[in-house]
This record gives sequence, structure tokens and C-alpha cells, in this order.
Amino acid sequence: MDLDSEYGCTTECENIPFSFPPQHQDRQPGFEYPMTPLPVSERVEDRKRLKDKVAIITGGDSGIGRAVAYDFVKEGASVVIIYYDEIRDARQTEERIRELGGQCLFLQGDLKNRDFAIQCVARALDRFGRLDILVNNHAVQFIQRSILEITPKQLNLVFQNNIISFFYMIQAALPHMHCGGSIINTASVTAFQGNKDLIDYSSTKGAIVALTRSLALSLVEQGIRVNAVAPGPIWTPLIPASFSAKEVATFGRKTSRVPMMRAGQPCEVSPCYVFLASEDSSYMTGQVLHPNGGTIV
Repeated sequence: MDLDSEYGCTTECENIPFSFPPQHQDRQPGFEYPMTPLPVSERVEDRKRLKDKVAIITGGDSGIGRAVAYDFVKEGASVVIIYYDEIRDARQTEERIRELGGQCLFLQGDLKNRDFAIQCVARALDRFGRLDILVNNHAVQFIQRSILEITPKQLNLVFQNNIISFFYMIQAALPHMHCGGSIINTASVTAFQGNKDLIDYSSTKGAIVALTRSLALSLVEQGIRVNAVAPGPIWTPLIPASFSAKEVATFGRKTSRVPMMRAGQPCEVSPCYVFLASEDSSYMTGQVLHPNGGTIV
């Protein structure tokens, strides 16, 4: 089977073969020097990992999204940041990106609106002429001690914002992405462990994992990889916006679920996104990375 022709593209890393001629060795664990072709043990690169790439990052004004934007820019990408109404945070993020020498476009609006998602992709293309990476990262969560306290209004809001809007962004972006493209979704440790006070939020994060796996299978023949990151407790604006002052004071520390006994920082999560966006992860799709302080999922 000619995988190269079947899939219509190859990895950007040079000299990675798709098939091997018949050969056998009579000794374990074997010798490398007579293999044909030789295994590829080194990537030959003299450039930044995301040079000339264009990425859309939702919720990129602060928290994990901001850290991802900084790392992407440092790796040579131009970024389109979509945010809701956090104007001051967005301005600070934009200022820092420009200090780093990066190119950026900031778009404010509500991604629960499908037309706005379409407009964001159109404006990204107008500005940069291409789209290589989509990071779906925005989310909301509301503490409720019982499922009986989750109102229809909250339920609709959480699902519309946390998962349905991901569909909107993917549907808008996908026609403009090509072989080598990468879609990265932000899930959560709650997708795997659950959370008794965040039942609706955890449900959307579980849906994101299923979306990631299913979409990866759907797009593999197009050479577009789809993966996710499932952070544990990370110190972002979502935390003081969700929990009481007393709960914030012990956030990430007093819980046996986090072996490291502390919350993580956005910059400890963002390298996962760089890895998944770059050719370093060229043999990964449909996977979830778990920067969560050592929690076994």
C-alpha cells in the first residue's frame, strides 16, 4: 500500500519513510547499521518550531491561552487571539507579544455565536493569508453543590460556550487548513476524574475528549492532527472567578488528588501546546496530554 499517495501528504520532517523493504536479522535486539532505510534518529532543523505558522487561540487574553500565545510567538508563529470582554488583559497580552517581536490580531466577541466564529477565521485569513493551528481553549465553570441546582440557563450556557462553540470554530477553520495542520483542544482533568461540584463543566470536558478522538480519526487522511491537553488545577482567572476566597486560599494544595500538592502555572502547561502544534508530535493524533501535578488518570 502506498501510504504517501493514499494520505495525500507526508510529514514535514524530511526523510521519514512510510514503508520498508523486506529484511530480517537473526540476533536480538538487532543491529541498526544494516537496516534499510536507517531509522530517523534526528530531526534536521535550523529554525524555530512554528516559524511562519499562523495560529488562532481562543481565550488567549489570559491564563493558559496567554501562555500558549507567548510560547507560539517565541517559536515563530503569528497569533490571532479571540477573547470575550477582558479588554485590559487582552491589551497587556498584545503589548507583550509585540515586545517579543510577534505578529498578532486581537478579536473581541462571543464564540457562542456561530457567525462570529466564521468572522474570526475570515479576519485571520485576511490578515495573515493562511491558517495552520487552531487552539480551542475558552471555557466557563460555575460551582453548584448539587445537579438539582444547575438551572437550564446555566446548563445551556456551559454547553454552548465550552463545547458547541468548539464545533463552530472547527467548522469555520477546517476548510482553510491543510496537510500538516494541527487542532488542539483544551480539556481538563475533570473529564477523567469528574468533579462533584462541576458536573456540567466536567461533562463538557468529557465531550471535548470524545470530540478530539473522533475528529482525529476523521481528519487523519487529510494530514491534520487533532489532540488535546487536559490540565489539572492551574492558577488562571477562572479560579478566583469560580471559587470562594477561602477555597482559593487552599487551591491545588489541600487535596490528595494532586501528588505535587500545589497548583500549576500557565507556563507549565503551554509547552504541551507547542509540542502538539509542531512537528515534534508528528506521530501523535487523537491523544491527550496531562499536565496535572502527577494525578494518575
